[in-house]
Amino acid sequence: MKSAKEKMLAGQPYLANGSELVGERLLVKELLFEFNNLRPVEVEARNAILQKLFGKTGANFYVEPPFRCDYGYNIEIGDNFYANYNLVILDCASVKIGDNVFIAPNVGIYTAGHPIHSNLRNQELEFALPIEIGNSVWIGGNVVINPGIKIGDNTVIGSGSVVTKNIPPNVVAVGNPCKVLRSITEDDKSYYCNNFKGKKNNG
Repeated sequence: MKSAKEKMLAGQPYLANGSELVGERLLVKELLFEFNNLRPVEVEARNAILQKLFGKTGANFYVEPPFRCDYGYNIEIGDNFYANYNLVILDCASVKIGDNVFIAPNVGIYTAGHPIHSNLRNQELEFALPIEIGNSVWIGGNVVINPGIKIGDNTVIGSGSVVTKNIPPNVVAVGNPCKVLRSITEDDKSYYCNNFKGKKNNG
């Protein structure tokens, strides 16, 4: 018979109130209490906590406190990762984040879900589905990413979006529910390069 943790990691309905999972979440809360209360200059100490907590970390990562997660070991981040204030990752399932990902303030990444029907939900059943975020993704402020979502490389998710379906690579996607607005093209590169050049010349 599978344990609650094995069911959780397998994407099956499970109860999260058993001693094993409760104990793991409590340990994480203790580590995050330390992380979130270190002095601002103690970057290396904060990063050491995340390296202990996460399943994998790349080079050159920075997470602004406060930060919250459930288990930590289900989170993998790539190189050059940056997360602004108030990132919440409910990592009951795998959360894989690629290289060069920027996350704005108040973002929620939620692998956890509950049954729609109240009879099942009232039994405290829950489930978890993995989330994947590709390379060079920018996630705007106050975005919510729901269970089972994949976001493709080089994509931008606009502020305030609620991502309920997979988003392909190389697009701007916005809204609730989040939908593709347009593709990202070379015109976007030339626009910003020219804009910055103009500001420099006018400075």
